[in-house]
Amino acid sequence: MATIAILGTLDSKGAEHAFIAAIVRERGHTPLLIDVGTGAEATVAPDVTRDEVAEAAGLDLAEVIARRDRGEAVTAMSRAAPALLAKLHREGRIDGVISLGGGGGTAIATAAMRALPVGFPKLMVSTLASGNTAHYLGTSDIMMMPSITDIAGLNRLSRLIFTRAAGAICGMVEARPEMGSDKPLIVASMFGNTTACVSEARRLLEENGYEVLVFAATGAGGRSMEAIIDSGIVAGVLDITTTELADELAGGVLSAGPDRMNAAARAGVPVVVAPGCLDMVNFGEPASVPDRYADRLFYHHNPQVTLMRTTAGECARLGLILAEKTNAYRAPAAILLPMKAVSVIAAAGQPFHDPVADEALFGTIKQAARHPVREIDAEINSPEFARECAHELMRLIAAAKA
Repeated sequence: MATIAILGTLDSKGAEHAFIAAIVRERGHTPLLIDVGTGAEATVAPDVTRDEVAEAAGLDLAEVIARRDRGEAVTAMSRAAPALLAKLHREGRIDGVISLGGGGGTAIATAAMRALPVGFPKLMVSTLASGNTAHYLGTSDIMMMPSITDIAGLNRLSRLIFTRAAGAICGMVEARPEMGSDKPLIVASMFGNTTACVSEARRLLEENGYEVLVFAATGAGGRSMEAIIDSGIVAGVLDITTTELADELAGGVLSAGPDRMNAAARAGVPVVVAPGCLDMVNFGEPASVPDRYADRLFYHHNPQVTLMRTTAGECARLGLILAEKTNAYRAPAAILLPMKAVSVIAAAGQPFHDPVADEALFGTIKQAARHPVREIDAEINSPEFARECAHELMRLIAAAKA
């Protein structure tokens, strides 16, 4: 029997969450009804009151509600609910979580769900599930299910949707995934222009007893990789594709934010870094490129993706950013430079081949980095460079254990 947290604004949506609780109970599990409402009194009796939720974060909910500012109240609950769910999870008191909500309810519940680890069952039924959900999901694996109609009472359609949702969360907690081996875990960053390198490095690492998780360097992928590194389960980082730094610098569409490359410093894990794809900034279709870049060199990867070549000045700044982030690493680390090309299209004879820009990038890294910098006379996607990256990371991991 599992305990499923049912998180909701029970002042306005009490009947709907009670409906979910009844189905959870019918399936042989224990519902834990948690009130995160900030309006009128709850219309159904919760197992955890809103005041108890607020106490988990040291908030005086009565004082917040007395100011009659709904935005402030929702923000307060968005701070308190994560603290409560994280505590319940640490204590082993919940096995899954589900919520139903509109704008406010979705903001509160998904904030709480983001406090739970990847793999923990979490389901959000929301009126906002069909739009841009990135700010609700963050780097979490929250499953969002469209409510179809507004969550405003029980009717023939809402009963259908809510029944399926209740069945889904029950199925999620009942499923017992095979976790596989307990091999040391390595995370790696990859892009289309570095696929050959990462694939070969992954093969070599797995042959030597490691498990490798590969993350696409597409903004969301970089943020997810940082979150996994922060979780403390990673033995090493193969950060070959640092292209998201270029999008953050120049306003491209695949930025992972300013925190990219920072998790390894916090986690204290060995890292191999390469300036993979720092020759490019990503935009959408040609019309999406900002006017200020009209005179730049572009490569049309496909109708939806336009790549812009970074200049020597931008490359110098990127080299400094990469070096400074690496300098913060406490565990063994190294920077490997593929001297003949940082991407497929930066090689000699390719559209983004620019020795001056590459020298600005490499020169700044060598000047600013405090960890060892190795020059490899090869293109990034050559088997030679991939081997050097894999062997260097294994060497660093061994050194960290010594």
